Amino acid sequence: MTYARLVGEEIANRAEGPLLFLSRSLDVGLNEAVEVEGADGSVRLGRIAALDEDSITVEMLDDTAGLALQGTRVRFFGEPLRFHVGPGLLGRVFNGIGKPLDGGPPLAAEHAYRVDGLPIKPTAREAPSEFLETGFTAIDLMNSLVRGQKLPLFSGGGLPHDRIAVDIACNARLPGDTQEAEGFAIVFAGIGIPHDSAEFFREEMEKSGALARTVLFLNLASDSSAQRLLAPRFALTAAEYLAFVEGMHVLVILTDLTNYCEALREVSASRGEVPSRKGYPGYMYSDLATLYERAGRIRGKPGSVTQVPILTMPNDDITHPIPDLTGYITEGQIVLDRDLHRRDIYPPIRLLPSLSRLMKDGIGKGRTHADHPALAAQLYASYSQAQQTRVLAGVVGEDGLSEDDRKLLIFGDNFEQKVIHQGVDARTLEESLAAGWSALRGLPAGELHRLDDRQIREHLLDRAPRREPVS
Repeated sequence: MTYARLVGEEIANRAEGPLLFLSRSLDVGLNEAVEVEGADGSVRLGRIAALDEDSITVEMLDDTAGLALQGTRVRFFGEPLRFHVGPGLLGRVFNGIGKPLDGGPPLAAEHAYRVDGLPIKPTAREAPSEFLETGFTAIDLMNSLVRGQKLPLFSGGGLPHDRIAVDIACNARLPGDTQEAEGFAIVFAGIGIPHDSAEFFREEMEKSGALARTVLFLNLASDSSAQRLLAPRFALTAAEYLAFVEGMHVLVILTDLTNYCEALREVSASRGEVPSRKGYPGYMYSDLATLYERAGRIRGKPGSVTQVPILTMPNDDITHPIPDLTGYITEGQIVLDRDLHRRDIYPPIRLLPSLSRLMKDGIGKGRTHADHPALAAQLYASYSQAQQTRVLAGVVGEDGLSEDDRKLLIFGDNFEQKVIHQGVDARTLEESLAAGWSALRGLPAGELHRLDDRQIREHLLDRAPRREPVS
């Protein structure tokens, strides 16, 4: 990673962890890139984290092990951190600050983009309206993802979000025959992950062949907190290049944003900033927004950036600041459930609190299937009734239930076992729709309030009597 011009040099006079402190004699700005050359000649990357009239604080992005204070020089370049990108980006593996980890040559760069991105003008944004298939029925059928959307996944410790992230990366595709015509790519960023998770991501994508269409960023738990804050920014810069320069539809998977927020808290504390809720900095909302708002479409440009950020809720608390603030910025959420996981249902997605706010804009006639919205609404309504009936059965017992209530209980079990649960096999949207219609066939026609007579006749006629019109 090279920069065009040298503004000047300073000598470090104090170090604390990943921070270097220098006396200020140059006109420099916040977040500008620096190179730190040790006494042994090794060069490390850093950026300006704070400054005042007399001093400069440099945040080290590379490992500081073996960096002695004596003889260390800091070079300033007068510009922010940039990621050098080019056509050979797909299939490469990088660390959290864009350095190759795959043993391949340096990227043949044609462009250098600021990693903090540039805001998209609201008037230049195009409303998301095209369906993106993930291979999971609980998402594609019930909480559809739309190109240009940001739809987070709320998980918890011990739940299989890593497996879900890999399966989405391997199975996601554009619907119909648009895969080759329009181009589709994955940008996958592992943030603060252990070594075994990094190897799992890499091996699974290589095994499935998905790595060829993926740009993989791996920021390890042993890397510095400062680097962790940059990993999603480098990943999103790569995604924006692929989408808005190469014209591809890009799905960005970021896992785990909780590690990012913990690093934000750690760096904030090291700077002596006043903490807010649970010790996180008061600007965490706006900081997360600088990541999430980089999803979207731009009028007149063919590509799109879609985000699926994954975070683990501490103590499964959805009101924790991380999921709470994420929910304010993003367009829905997919919630994983520990009880479904204990029952070996995969993916263990809890549907009732899950929501895709842009689903209505990306499904229906001309997009997925004309009856998709009605089917999803009916499945939601019936599953909600089944959950209420389970509570009632826990009080009065199943013998005290009516025949229709017992059918609702059976439907609830079948829905979880045959619609939500699908094991390791991905489903196409057509297979997901078929599974949904099949689950409804055990219910009486009088319970199908969200379907019209034509839909019942076409999809359920052989197993459900026609509903008489209400006079």
